[in-house]
Amino acid sequence: MANAALTTETAGRGAASRTASGHLLAQLRFAVVLYGIITMLVLAALNMPGSHDYVGADNDDAMRLVEVRDLLAGQNWFDMQQYRLGLEDGTPMHWSRLVDLPIANLISFFDLFLPHTAAEAAALAAWPMGLGVCLLFVMGLAGRRIGGTAVMHAAMGLTAIYLVTGNRFLPGAIDHHNVQLLLMAIVAAMLVDPERRPASFAIAGLAVALAIAVGVETVPHVAVACLIVAGLWAWHGADIARPTRAFCIALVIGMSVAFFSTVPPGLYGLVTCDSLSLGFYGLTSVGATMLFASTYAANGFSMPMRLTVLGASGIMVLSALVTLAPQCLGNPLSDLDPMIANLWLSNVSEAQSLFRLIRLDPGSVGGFYGTGLFALAVCAFRIWRRDRVEMHAVLGALLLVGVAVAMFQVRGAAFANLLAILPLALLLMEIRRIANADPENMGAGFVYIVTAFLCVPSAWGLGGVLGAQGVKGLVEHSPLAETKPGPRCSSQAALAQLSALEPGVVASSIEFGAAMLRFTPHRILSAPYHRNQGGILTEMYIGLSNPQQAESFLRGAGVTVIAYCAGDWQTHHFAELEPRGLYADLARGNIPAYLEALPAAEGSDLTLYRVLPEEK
Repeated sequence: MANAALTTETAGRGAASRTASGHLLAQLRFAVVLYGIITMLVLAALNMPGSHDYVGADNDDAMRLVEVRDLLAGQNWFDMQQYRLGLEDGTPMHWSRLVDLPIANLISFFDLFLPHTAAEAAALAAWPMGLGVCLLFVMGLAGRRIGGTAVMHAAMGLTAIYLVTGNRFLPGAIDHHNVQLLLMAIVAAMLVDPERRPASFAIAGLAVALAIAVGVETVPHVAVACLIVAGLWAWHGADIARPTRAFCIALVIGMSVAFFSTVPPGLYGLVTCDSLSLGFYGLTSVGATMLFASTYAANGFSMPMRLTVLGASGIMVLSALVTLAPQCLGNPLSDLDPMIANLWLSNVSEAQSLFRLIRLDPGSVGGFYGTGLFALAVCAFRIWRRDRVEMHAVLGALLLVGVAVAMFQVRGAAFANLLAILPLALLLMEIRRIANADPENMGAGFVYIVTAFLCVPSAWGLGGVLGAQGVKGLVEHSPLAETKPGPRCSSQAALAQLSALEPGVVASSIEFGAAMLRFTPHRILSAPYHRNQGGILTEMYIGLSNPQQAESFLRGAGVTVIAYCAGDWQTHHFAELEPRGLYADLARGNIPAYLEALPAAEGSDLTLYRVLPEEK
């Protein structure tokens, strides 16, 4: 009897423990902690031990750190001029202080108890990884809203894979793209709220405003989000009037705060197409005000009449666009000098279109586009089958714009792959339920495995490499494969000799500009930022012109040092394009009389040529 009682008591405790564990797993906060700890540990284990630098590999990460350092050194909050980039007056940057500020605050915090370099490293690891935890929370919330606890876990699991296999949330990734991804995830999570709470729509409005302020790359996504809210009101009328008004109010307030807190008063009337300015502020304010007014003026009308009112509002917004910013109707990069577009932008990997990518690297197409297109097809099928039409229409619209942007520039695939998680997590859990209900049905289990594979962009990438290059390609792309080291021209050690020289003006390949700004005190003629057209063109003319013409460009720009990296792609390309140009001459060892080669530095492939004073 005693043994039976003990057994019964133990079983009861076990059941209670399992129930408590189940309750914990059903809680979003607990799930965020669990997934967050595991994901961040995996990220740290995969990236930190073999890392040689605490800043991300992207030029934008180094450039963001340069901006943050300038801010901490006392540069005015409203002054976005990068004085050490480009020609004499510097280059006005189009980034937002709203991203600089939290990173600067983190560095200042860690400075309290760490050496400054360690404080920078800690801040640059904490920022993207903290955003990753926030993304897990938002995607988990969205998953729970569209399908309950099981879909919440599926969404968080797929998001964890997205974080680990992508490069936007790695330690050191401090450009603004991870912030934009988080903001668009917030918009999606708020717009799929089944209860359509005004608070959710207000948060979506604030996220939309902040997305525009942080970077205009998300303008197409923002426009679609606003159209979704307008479409929901046109469809439901009075039932969704309060959430629609909350969205409009939050959008106008958010845009106003962002505009007046980051744009200097002297530039209130300036319209730019690549940053927050009067154009974007005016358009969003007019659009939100018109939609807000429509929810009162036409709330009791029939749906066709509400659509008519929205059409009239759309005409007014278009009129405002033509009046305020007609130049922004096209591609913001269309005013690039053709030489810059052909010799630089066309070779930037993340700026490639789908069709160019198919020609250059067909094996990578699946990783960029497969998951997004699959999720888009799932949404379309659900709508066709009348299965939770509104929710799939919202997700499908956000997905569609992500895929469309990615067709023109592959960088947009990051948004499509992220938002694809939500409809695919729902699909995956439904297939799993069917498979569990009939364990002997091998077909259902197989479909579940295949679907899980198709939900992961990196799996598409592996499949693409295997299909295009075979097993050899997989081996070559393996993390364990030996990689041929690139030229040692942009690390701190490689730039030590340049850093030790008296501050001057450096001409070098465009790809090394951000690193040189970070590691040296010099003004750098070129770096990969489209507003610096004067500096980029000057550097290109220096490399492509014959030595006599190059001297004129060097002296006109006040260049004191040429930093020549023979192994750099652009330098080699320029030498091939113009065999009689300066870079080609330097490659052959022909040094013009106005240049002095400095002794080679150990541990660097960079050759420095001092520009000698002009003879009187």
